[in-house]
Amino acid sequence: MKHKFIEESVLLVSILKWFVLSTAIGIVVGLSTTLFLKLLYRSVSYTGSYPYYFLFLPLGLFISSLIVHHVEPDTKGYGTEKVIEAVHKRFGQINFQVFPFKLAATIITTASGGSVGQIGPCAQIGAALSSFLGNLFKFDDNDRKKLVICGISAGFASVLGSPIAGAIFGVEVLAVGSILYEVLLPSFIAGITSYQVSSWLGIHYIYYPAKFIPAFTEAFFFQVVVSGIFFGLCSIILIEVLRTGERLAEKSSVWPPLKGLAGGVILIGLTFVFSPSYLGLGLDTIQTAMRGEQIILYAFLIKAIFTSISFGAGGSGGIITPILFVGATAGSLFGEISGLDKATFSAIGLVSLLAGAANTPIAASILAMELMGQEIAPYAAVACVVSFLMTGHRSVFTTQLLYVKKSSSVEVEVGKDMEGLKTRYKYRDKSLIGMVMRFTNKVKNRKDKNGA
Repeated sequence: MKHKFIEESVLLVSILKWFVLSTAIGIVVGLSTTLFLKLLYRSVSYTGSYPYYFLFLPLGLFISSLIVHHVEPDTKGYGTEKVIEAVHKRFGQINFQVFPFKLAATIITTASGGSVGQIGPCAQIGAALSSFLGNLFKFDDNDRKKLVICGISAGFASVLGSPIAGAIFGVEVLAVGSILYEVLLPSFIAGITSYQVSSWLGIHYIYYPAKFIPAFTEAFFFQVVVSGIFFGLCSIILIEVLRTGERLAEKSSVWPPLKGLAGGVILIGLTFVFSPSYLGLGLDTIQTAMRGEQIILYAFLIKAIFTSISFGAGGSGGIITPILFVGATAGSLFGEISGLDKATFSAIGLVSLLAGAANTPIAASILAMELMGQEIAPYAAVACVVSFLMTGHRSVFTTQLLYVKKSSSVEVEVGKDMEGLKTRYKYRDKSLIGMVMRFTNKVKNRKDKNGA
């Protein structure tokens, strides 16, 4: 009895400790997120008032690339993957100067028209401030790591207005197939606090209540599963387009800021060919798709290309918002070609792409409920899980660790990060997978012979 009393006392003290710490992190991240978002939105509003603001893209990407390559290298890319790397390899140790330079580089990139997002930078800024506070008060490695995870959750929650999904995202995005339950309560508290602080300070959130949800039928359930497969394939396309842009940029030996100039010129040309709708955050297009209005069928692919070029040219920002753009427009495409309600599948696509591309099916399913209402949540959850499985062992965040294989028929080394994973396949000759693999190998061999 004495032992049990001591254990419960220790646990109570731990709960109180993390209630205080995570509340403090939520307040700090809520304040920093509000500052960042207000500066970002005012900058975008100012430059967007000029019809040809995107002509500044070469200059904007040039300056962003200077910051990334010559001032603070950790401002490169999406932000979230740098935080994941810091958690896994450095117990959450992040340079404080990431805060001002990530803020500046993202605002410059977005205001000039770069196709990036605002969620990843908020997660990275929140994590950097959490790491700074951990070092300031001399917390040990494990406590600093927990604080940084709280910073991720708080940043996500305060940008999207989704405190529960934000909390889950922070503990789910670190590893594929594993959730850090010991940080779950602090992440919830940090996410809710950060969201409340940003709301009180005037940050307004956009919600998309689902207006059309048919009565449950087996036919509609099957259509949702098929849409999940489609969104998983779209996730693969997005990931590969982003990786292609990154590889092409790395192969070039040109001084990085000059790549920014070249990338800006390319984006200007593409903007005149297609539309300015693919520049910047793209929130207007997301809302258009969610209302079920007409969207160009190939919009999701063009957005992926714009985003790939923006990052390859040295732009700095987040990837979550482009993922949501691709998901909503891909859902509109699925509704168009299948004759189903476009608004419903735009809503499902928005969260399903996040589940597949970021390997966060639980956070994405909860996000559907927080953004669009509980009616659509069960269907969105099914599509999210299917998309997550279809994407395979890929991720936009290459620093994620793989803890669980997505199929027993796939041989892949667990415990490694997602970059450069080698997969092999095992199957019985008489199984369905075996027949599919034999057919695939025959087609491949025939192509090799014809090519020879």
